[in-house]
Amino acid sequence: MSDPHVVRRDRYVNHLLSLGRALRSPDPRRAAAARQALARLRHSFTEGRRHQAYEVVFQQDTPPTAAETEVWLLVGGLFGLHPLPWGDGRGPRSIGASMGRLHKKQGSPAVARRLTQLLSRDKRTLPHHLRQTVRLLSAHDVPVHYGCLLDDLVVLLGDDHRGDGASRVRLKWAQEFHMPVSAATSEPPTTHPEATE
Repeated sequence: MSDPHVVRRDRYVNHLLSLGRALRSPDPRRAAAARQALARLRHSFTEGRRHQAYEVVFQQDTPPTAAETEVWLLVGGLFGLHPLPWGDGRGPRSIGASMGRLHKKQGSPAVARRLTQLLSRDKRTLPHHLRQTVRLLSAHDVPVHYGCLLDDLVVLLGDDHRGDGASRVRLKWAQEFHMPVSAATSEPPTTHPEATE
């Protein structure tokens, strides 16, 4: 039997991805509604306007805990900043893999430093640095696997944020950053959802 928490997370991520697909809709009203929903998600980063994201975040389901609620809001806001999801391919899919793609595109040591900063951040400062990282990925049309990111952040921002689970997540990010691009990790099309149709 499936873990009900995993089912809820999958349903939430699928809801986010449906908003990304709606941006490309030939129906102008559907595309406009998706743009408005993404704008509300971005408000999760703004004090005094955060409540505007709640309707979008909790539309499909509610997170099982208060800590996970914060993670859902964070991932929703990040998706609102950069609604370019990872393709369906197999292989590495963490934020480390996304940063690795950017590093291979740019060849800049600044990208490696950014990953090192992410790996060293604590529960309190990680959300801010993730937001900066996702903005950087957005500027270069590098996709993010939001399902994987949600699962990783449940660990990194949860009760085990200093334990073995968090260490394994950070190790995965570092390993996937350094993996070579191969058939399993090849670049998906880099067309931004808002730029199509």
